Amino acid sequence: MTDTMEWQGRVGQSWASEWQRTDRSFTVLTAELRRRLDAYEYKSVLDIGCGAGELSLVAAQSQPEAQVLGLDISPDLIETARKRGTDLPNLHFELGDASQWQPSDHESPDLMVSRHGVMFFADPVAAFSNLRAACAPQARLMFSCFRTIADNSFFRDIAGLLPVSEGPPPGPNEPGPFAFADEDRVTSILLEAGWRDLKFDRFDFSMIAGGGDDPVADAIGYFSRIGPAARAMAEMDDAARQKFRQTLAEFVPAHVHDGVVSLPASVWIVTGQVG
Repeated sequence: MTDTMEWQGRVGQSWASEWQRTDRSFTVLTAELRRRLDAYEYKSVLDIGCGAGELSLVAAQSQPEAQVLGLDISPDLIETARKRGTDLPNLHFELGDASQWQPSDHESPDLMVSRHGVMFFADPVAAFSNLRAACAPQARLMFSCFRTIADNSFFRDIAGLLPVSEGPPPGPNEPGPFAFADEDRVTSILLEAGWRDLKFDRFDFSMIAGGGDDPVADAIGYFSRIGPAARAMAEMDDAARQKFRQTLAEFVPAHVHDGVVSLPASVWIVTGQVG
C-alpha cells in the first residue's frame, strides 16, 4: 500500500523527478479531462492531490479569470508544481491534506477536480465530507480513478512479470491505486459524504510508458522508476534487478505502437454535485 509517509518521501520524490513521464503517461486521459473542464463555468477550483500540477495548469489556462488551487501532501510534488505554474497569476499550490483542508476566508471552490488523487484517503467518507463542507453551495465534483486491475493491462501485465509477489494486494477498502474501482462502493462513499447527482463514465485509453528516439529504453526507465514494478525493483538486489530489467526488455517491444510504448488502461470519470 502506498501510504501518506511514502508520498511525503520516496514515492513523492520519484513522481516529482519523473513528472514529464507521468504527465505523458496520462496524455489521452488529460485531454478528456480538459474537454470536460472546458464545459464547466467556475470561479474557484480545488485540485485534490494535484501531484506535479498538470490538471491545475489545465484549469487555470482554460479559464484565466478563475482562481485555481492545487493541493498535495508531497512537498517535492508541490515544489515542482509551483515551478511549472510561475507564469499563471491565477494558479497557486499548497502543501496539505485534502481530508483536513480548510479554506481561507476568500476561498470557496465551486469546482473540485482530481486526476487520480482521491484513492488514498484513509477515511474517504470523512475526506469527502470535509471537502463538501469546504466548497460553495451547488459546487461540482469531477475526478478520475482507476477501474479494476483486471481492466488495466498497464498494471496487470507488468506486475505479472515480477519474479516474486510483493505480498497480498491492498484489500478493496484500503487506500491504493485501485481503491475506487468498485462503482457501488464509491457511490456509497460519496452519498454518505453529501454529494449527489453522481455519474460514472468509463473511459478506456492507451497509457504511455515510453517515447522519444528509443521508446523501449525509455519505457524500461519508466517502469524502473514509477508504476507497478518500481517498488519491487527498489527492494531487489543488483542481480535480481538486472534480471528483471532484461525481462522488461523482452516484454516491452511488443507494445510499441506508432513510436510509443503503450498498454491499455481504464478509468472511471466520476462527476457529482453538492447535495
